[in-house]
Formats: sequence, structure tokens, C-alpha cells
Amino acid sequence: MDSIAFTHASISAHDLAEAVRFYTDVFGMERIPSPDLPVPVEWLQCGDKQLHLFERQVEAPEYHHFAVHVDDFERVYRIALERDLFDEYAADGVPAIYELPDGVLQTYIRDPSGNLVEVDRPDTKGLDSEIAAAVEKRSETVSQSEEGLRSSLYTDS
Repeated sequence: MDSIAFTHASISAHDLAEAVRFYTDVFGMERIPSPDLPVPVEWLQCGDKQLHLFERQVEAPEYHHFAVHVDDFERVYRIALERDLFDEYAADGVPAIYELPDGVLQTYIRDPSGNLVEVDRPDTKGLDSEIAAAVEKRSETVSQSEEGLRSSLYTDS
């Protein structure tokens, strides 16, 4: 079989300039040259992949999302807290942070157009104790099958 790999994700943005600011400010993505298309578009570099933003006045799907690995989870968490970007909160009002069975952390935020973005970090090592205290282990709240316990979000390591 031929090799395949993701190259980019494309999402709609109600206000292209606002969306570019969001992704550059929150995640440190960088604007890169974009082709001229029938609708306004901006391309952003995200690691070795790209995020393509298309200006469209459509509602973001409620649960569709893409995920971004971040080295500085705490920085993104604090920006999201300051800007009230979190999609889910625990019963005590603290933003929801989940730990998958393999130890990966994930939280969910919404961009200015309502797109759902999963923010990932490989583990809790060195994480600020205040943030670590808010982590909910999925394996303690959702029963895991044998396969679920073997699952891993980071498969290239």
C-alpha cells in the first residue's frame, strides 16, 4: 500500500483576520503564503502540517474537531482561561482536562467562529500542580475495554 499522511485541516472562519490572530496568538502558528481562491483563505503553519482557514458564514459543527499538540500546555491553558475559551467545565467550574489511558492530556476550546479545538500534551510530567489537580482520568470515569487501555493518541513515538 502507498504511504499516506495528513497534510492539513480546513475550517471555516466568520472573520478571517480574527481567526488568524487567534491561532497565531494562542498556538503560535505562523501565516504562510496562500493561493488565491474563490473565497478568502489564509494558510497557517502548524508544526509540519497546515491549518487552512476559509472565510465562510457557516456554523461550526458541535462535535467535529481537530487536535493540536502543544509543548507549553500551561501557556495555552492560561490564555484559554483568561479568554473563557473552554468548551467543557467540571462541576466545580474548573475547565475540564482529561487524561487518556496512555497518560495523554487533552482539553477542548472554541475558536472565535465556534470551531472545536482539542489541545493535547503527552503527559503530566512537570505540569503546574494547580493545573494537574484539575485533571480527570478518563479510565476512572469511563470503563475501558482491553483495546481502550492499549490506545495511544501519540502513535509515532
